[in-house]
Amino acid sequence: MQGRNGPGAIAFHLIFVTFILAPLAVVILVSFTDKGYLAMPFDGASLRWWLAIADNPRFLHSFGFSLKLAFVAATLAALIAVPAAMAIVRFRFPGREGMMALLASPLMIPHVVLGVALLRFFSGLGMVGSFAALVAAHLVVVVPYMARLVTAALTGLDPRIERAAESLGAGRFTVFRRVTLPLILPGVAGGWTLAFITSFDELTVSLFLASPTDTPLPVRLFTYIDQMTDPLVASVSAALIAVTAIVLVVLDRFYPIDRLLTGERRA
Repeated sequence: MQGRNGPGAIAFHLIFVTFILAPLAVVILVSFTDKGYLAMPFDGASLRWWLAIADNPRFLHSFGFSLKLAFVAATLAALIAVPAAMAIVRFRFPGREGMMALLASPLMIPHVVLGVALLRFFSGLGMVGSFAALVAAHLVVVVPYMARLVTAALTGLDPRIERAAESLGAGRFTVFRRVTLPLILPGVAGGWTLAFITSFDELTVSLFLASPTDTPLPVRLFTYIDQMTDPLVASVSAALIAVTAIVLVVLDRFYPIDRLLTGERRA
């Protein structure tokens, strides 16, 4: 116990936390520079580049588009992953292992390869640049995260609870709605949160399928960096960091984040 809480362990944790937070701190500091190039605001802080966000409607449109895309992709992923996870955990059938491998397979494929394959597929259908193609591509990426957490939540659920409800006359849908779903809700919520974050932050696959008019925010930032080197990107990134921190704090007030992301139920 002393080894875990000793000076060496404390120093290691401080170094680790500093290593993780240092890049975020640099981005936030750069966003307050008063210069027209990337520089630390040590000799002059300004809100110039924060105000510039409001003057750039393309970033605001991309932010709203990414929110809509991530919400739709995460919600559809839940509708796909929950019944798939229930079938895998609760039943034994031919092809069960194949279904498990299929759900996890996108995690083993590089996103560049996945993006090229999806581009070729949707080009044949004439859907490149459409919202439906982006949603379908993001579903391929985020369903494994959703399925993993829901599967973990179902594995930890005693099936005798469901059988007890059925023995009392409840139908299968009633058992799912009144018993199973409330008990696995932390896993579903955690999977939805991970799916939303992954979809919102997805760059590589979106880069192959996005249209010039409806561009997700990560693609907009990537293309802007390729053309410009001003601190506007830092201010947009700092704003996203602030929004993410606020959302996590609010979520943690209702349910601890560590339990939410592991699908663990309240004690």
